[in-house]
Parts: sequence; structure tokens; C-alpha cells
Amino acid sequence: MEIDAALVSHALGAAAFGGLTLLLAFGWRGTAPGAAFLAAAGLTALWAGLHVLYAAAGVPPLRALLAAEVARDLAWIGFLALTMLAGRRRVLALAGAGALAGGVLALDLLPLHRVGGHWAVAGHLALALAGLVAVEQLWRNAPPARRWALKFLCLGLGGLFAYDFYLYADALLLRRISPALWQARVAAEGLMAPLLAVAAARNRDWAVDIAVSRRAVFHSAALLGAGVYLLFMAAAGYYIRRFGGTWGAVWQVVFLVGAAVLLAALMASGRMRAWLRVFISRNFYSYKHDYRDAWMRLTRTLAGTESDLPPAERAIHALAELFECPGGALWLRDEHGAYRPRAWLNLTPPPEAVVAPDEPLAAALAGREWVIEPAEVAASPERYPGLRLPPWLEALGAWLVVPLWLHEAPMGFVVLAPPRAPVRLIWEDYDLLRIAGRQAAGHLAQMQAAEALSQARQFEAYHRLSAYVVHDLKNLAAQLGLLAANARRHGGNPAFLDDMVATLENAVGRMNRLVAQLRSGRREGARRAVDLAALAAAVVTERARVQPAPRLEAAPPGPWVEADPDRLTTVLRHVVQNAQEATPPDGRVTVRVGTDGGRALVEIEDTGTGMDATFLRERLFRPFDSTKGLSGMGIGAYECREYVRALGGEVAVESSPGRGTCFRIRLPLAAEAVQEAAG
Repeated sequence: MEIDAALVSHALGAAAFGGLTLLLAFGWRGTAPGAAFLAAAGLTALWAGLHVLYAAAGVPPLRALLAAEVARDLAWIGFLALTMLAGRRRVLALAGAGALAGGVLALDLLPLHRVGGHWAVAGHLALALAGLVAVEQLWRNAPPARRWALKFLCLGLGGLFAYDFYLYADALLLRRISPALWQARVAAEGLMAPLLAVAAARNRDWAVDIAVSRRAVFHSAALLGAGVYLLFMAAAGYYIRRFGGTWGAVWQVVFLVGAAVLLAALMASGRMRAWLRVFISRNFYSYKHDYRDAWMRLTRTLAGTESDLPPAERAIHALAELFECPGGALWLRDEHGAYRPRAWLNLTPPPEAVVAPDEPLAAALAGREWVIEPAEVAASPERYPGLRLPPWLEALGAWLVVPLWLHEAPMGFVVLAPPRAPVRLIWEDYDLLRIAGRQAAGHLAQMQAAEALSQARQFEAYHRLSAYVVHDLKNLAAQLGLLAANARRHGGNPAFLDDMVATLENAVGRMNRLVAQLRSGRREGARRAVDLAALAAAVVTERARVQPAPRLEAAPPGPWVEADPDRLTTVLRHVVQNAQEATPPDGRVTVRVGTDGGRALVEIEDTGTGMDATFLRERLFRPFDSTKGLSGMGIGAYECREYVRALGGEVAVESSPGRGTCFRIRLPLAAEAVQEAAG
């Protein structure tokens, strides 16, 4: 049995417009534009259904089809008038369209139709032309910002009216309606239904809510594209086999395998997937983001249900995947107000990437919850008055600086790497990033609170232990004091004995001061101007009895700094001692004192075993984490860094396994008046 092409064509078009009508009916919320759009779509579906009945059973009569067509055209023209006109102009446009449709309907239904059929054709041609003019006026008069929402409406209705115009123009010229054009008409115009559905989804003011999952659209588009690709490749392979001669079959296999490999590479490409998602969001949805899906992914990533990354890296990944960015870096504000790198993911910040509290970037982060785009700052600096981005940010290739606000104040920021596919940012993107940044800030605050609680518990245990340490130190101080007294009374006058006594007295003094500090709970005494080179020389002399003996490259008086001499000496002694313990006896430990960039500088460099990057980042300054077993408590390096920071300085470490380590301690220079009073 031969299948009727006209019946299939009409059925496909009727199914398309019927589906559109159902979508609109379920999403209609009772507004006038939505009602007009729904009515026009419903009349179009009715017109297509009547064509199916006519092709299948010869009913209803042809005049009924023409009347349904007039009603359909009038509904669409009325909807366009309702969309772009208001007041009296809308009434006049609707009246004119109604008069034209009435005249065409009269020509279709009156007996004159059989005598003057070409007049009826001319009437339908005029109705199609009126529809095209209405579409053109809508597009021409729409503001540029509005055209994005109206683009698919104009394409859909323009295609529908253009087909009718061609059909009736051809019939008027040739004095007959083309059977092929008539049979293909409903299916061809049914292709406009998806465009109208997209237009409805983009125009929320029509109160038509068509919700289609972006994930489903993404996978459907990917499968459709893969299917079209395979279809073309199969056709190309067929022609290669047919016209390739004796080698045709071989080259066909090679070609198809290569095509399959290329398809697999494209499907696995992160850049291609990112481009497809951006294309779908930009062209098929009124809102750029699927907020439900984005929020669920953000929450799952921060919670760590889909990744074993540490918490800080999870915060970076959660923000980066919103725009398909390959990585980023996280800065958190410390107790002194400076922003320091805390974690990074495929984007390593340089050592100098610290934002001081008085820098313009810190002021911008504290003033407003801005998402900063470095490229825009460079192109339009007048939009960011007073903002100068640090040079390392440009060298890092930063795409965005996303603030992390907690309780109406910044706690840090995330720098994102450029996305895999180009993204043009709009207000939706900035709002999403700000909200996601606040969510990430809450997650990081919980992480910091957990770390602080853990450290507090460790310090509590340490303080409990200190009571026993104080008791032992008191006994030891008494014993050493008695020994010093006996040595002075019975030791005679040899020089080495005097040196021993001086050393013991110094040890007694140090332990007594430690006992007093532990009892009072205050580790630091009064600050005063001290000669940094003299302190370093004293530490080098003291540690010279242990091999390798440290070597000093400075001579007092050196740069002056304002600090507690005992605590600063302890800092230098700790670093030198660690350097000696990590270096073999035939190695070198060098202490250099000088200035650098208006600050005092102490460098302690050794040729010892060195440390890897992971240890430097995760363990070196972590309290109570020791590599010395039971002989170490793991608080020396941590205390060293914290005291230097309290003085307004900075500790930097460079090290690599097998090559040694270099500690650089930078401190603010003491004011000249303080130096003169001390000297």
C-alpha cells in the first residue's frame, strides 16, 4: 500500500503545532499576551489538523480549510499588534487586519469564489504580505536589547508567512496552486513550531513558562550533532568506496576509523562541551544559567561528595566549574588584614602574590562586592577609579577576581583562569558569582573554625604540659645556679673555667626568663631598637660549638629593628639550629644580614637535605607537626613566623631536596628617633 505523502506531511505539521499548543497551555498564567499567543498557536494546530482530515477522508470541505487559514493568520497578526503597539494604534491595526481577513473570508466563502478564484488567491497573498510587514515592523522597531528575545519569534512567523506568500504568488502567476507546494506546506510550516517555542521561553512577559532541562537539551544536541556527523561521514565513505577504484574499500575503512576517532576526541573535549553549553544557554533560554542545576553542583562540590580535594581546593573548583574554567587560586585574609595565597588548582600564584591591607585591590574588595575583570579594568580604568591591579595578577593570566564575603565583609577572593570557551559576561553572571562567592565563603569559614578549634585543643594540651615543664625548669635553674656558685668558689682562675661559668650563668638567666613568661602567659617583653647584626653575631658565636659552624657575612652595627631582643634572638637561634641539624658536618651554614627594599633582611642559607614543595606548603609552619619524633614539639617554625609577622615582617622559604634551604626574614627598619634613643 502506497503511503500518501500529503497525509504524512500534514500529520507531521499538525503534531508539531499540537505539541506547541500543549506546552503553551500548560505554562499559561492568564495574561493577555500569553492568551493571544496560545490562541494563535491553537488555531494553527486546528488548521493543520483539518488538513490531515482533508487528506485522509476528503472532509471538511476546502472552504473550511481556507476559513481556518484566515483565522490563523488573523490571530498571528493580532498577536504581533498586541506585542508592538498600544492604545489607539493597536486598535487601528487590529481593525485593519480584521477588515482584510473579513474580505478574504468573504472571497473564500461567497459564490464569487468559483468565478473569481484569482481574487481569493490575491486576498490570501495580501494577508501573507500583511503578516510579513508586521514581522518586519516588530523587528525594526524593537530596541537592540529586546531583539535577543524576539529573534526566534520573527524567524518563525516570518518563515510561516513567507511560505504562504510564495505559495499564493506562484498560484497567482501560473493560475494554479502547485500540488507539491500545497502538500509540503503544513510540514514545512511545522518546522517553525520549535522556533516559536524558543521565543515563548525567552519572553517571560508573555507569562508562558516552558521549562526544558538544560542538561537534557545539552545531551540531545550532542547526540543530534553526533548523528548528523556520522550521517555525513557515512555518505562520504560510500562515495570513497564507490569512486576509489580498487583501493576504495581500503580507503573507506581508513576514513571511517579516522572519522570515529575524531568524533570521540570532539565528544571528550572540554572546550567543545563548554562551547556547546554556552551556545545553548545564549540562544535557547531567557535566563543564561540553569540556577537549580548550578546550585546543586556548587553545593555538592563544596560538600566534597564528588571529589576528594581538600576544602580550600573544593571552593576554587566550585566557582571555576560554573564557567568551565580549568583552575584558579584562593587568597584568604589573615589577622593583620593582608590577603595571602591559601590554595590553588592548575594556577600557581608567584611568591610575591600577597595583597597588603593598604593596596588598591584590598580597598576595592573591602569597599564593594565587585567581581573584578582585569581585562575590563585595563580597557576602561575610568570605571574603576583608584584601582590599580598588582602586576603579578596580569602575569598570572587572571580572568576574574571573585570576592568572598562573609557577614558583610570580605574574607578573601578567588582568581579564576580563563574559561575553555569564550564567555561574554552579563549581569546574570556577576550576580551568580557573587552569590556563589558568599556560599564558598561560608564553607571556608567553617573550615577555618574547625582548624582553629583543633589548634586550640592542641594548645590546651600544650599548656597542661607546661605546668610540668615549669616545675622541671625551676629545679634545673636552681641546680645550675648552685653549680655556677661552686665553680666560682672552687674553680680557680683558668680562662676556660671562667667561660664555662659565664655560659652557665647565661643559661640560668634564660631559663628564669622562660619560667616567668610561662607563669605570666606573656611570651614577649618590651620592644626596643636592637642591632640586628649584633643579635645575629651573638647567635653565630653561641652556635659555633656545633658543626657545621655557621658563618656570618655582616659586621655590627647593622640595620636596626624594633623588637624584643630575647624573642628575636630565639627566632634566629631556632632557624640556625635547624639549618645545622639538616646539614652534614662538612656542609655550610651562612648567615647574612643587610637591607633589601627599605627593610632589614636576614638570610640563613644551608647546603643540607632541603624540603619538597608539598612539605613547605602543608607542614613546615603547621603547629605540632614535627619531623623530629619525640624530641620535637613542632612549634618552632610556627612561632618564628608568627612573631615575625607580629613585627610587621615576613618569612619566605626557598628549598629543594638535596640542594639545601634558604630562610629570608624581612623586618621593618626602626625609626631613626628610636635608634638614636637606643644608641
